[in-house]
Amino acid sequence: MPRLASTRPLCGFHAVTARLRRRATGVETLYVDASRHDPRMRELVSRAAGAGVPVQRVDAVRIDALAGGVAHQGVVALIRAGEEPATLDEVLAALAEPALLLVLDGVTDPHNLGACLRSADAFGAQAVIVPKDRAAGITATVAKAASGAAETVPLVAVTNLARALRELKERGVWVLGADQGGETLVDADLGGPIAWVFGAEGAGLRRLTRSVCDRLVGIPMQGAVESLNVSVAVGVCLYATRAARLHAPGAPVARVQPRATLPPS
Repeated sequence: MPRLASTRPLCGFHAVTARLRRRATGVETLYVDASRHDPRMRELVSRAAGAGVPVQRVDAVRIDALAGGVAHQGVVALIRAGEEPATLDEVLAALAEPALLLVLDGVTDPHNLGACLRSADAFGAQAVIVPKDRAAGITATVAKAASGAAETVPLVAVTNLARALRELKERGVWVLGADQGGETLVDADLGGPIAWVFGAEGAGLRRLTRSVCDRLVGIPMQGAVESLNVSVAVGVCLYATRAARLHAPGAPVARVQPRATLPPS
């Protein structure tokens, strides 16, 4: 049976299990390697059947074809692609704590996007925001690299990134641009609602994006290298933000509040 144009493959145990837990209704069919009967496979098949997802046992050749070259562990689910998008308004309306958002300006490598999604999930970012163009979207490669995080962290694609950042500022979110020329991460105030903005590897933040940021913050480097891979930098900054919140005495847990005007520098 040919893959429907409105679906995309999701490969591997972690990614498929995460999707079944979060929104099984979006899974069209689960394909599994008929030669595998181990406990892990039996548990996955049982979870899918319990959620009403059709399970097809097929040979390895068919699994390889469905996965399109992505490592799959004998597991491929076809996901309805039309259900994927979330909007910025939906994300902000659902917040139960101050915003922690990740914005990627021009990250086009699918492995980097997947790794960024994984860090976003690990450190509690509520969404990853990308421009509709000049950015990687959710593909089987991204989902595999994300190891399940593509199914738990909303990816919000916006038409105009600078406008979206201004909207976040109007709704009380501080926009921090990751840039080695800014203040050091060790000294930065990471309290309150925050959107971290990262540019493409090599090029960094685009001029317009940089101009919209409230502050620029850099990671202090001790070794010989001048910069980190974008996904590593994302993990460092998100961890620092989460750690600052966990250690802030009496830190309130609240929805996004109106944003104070930043004093002139």
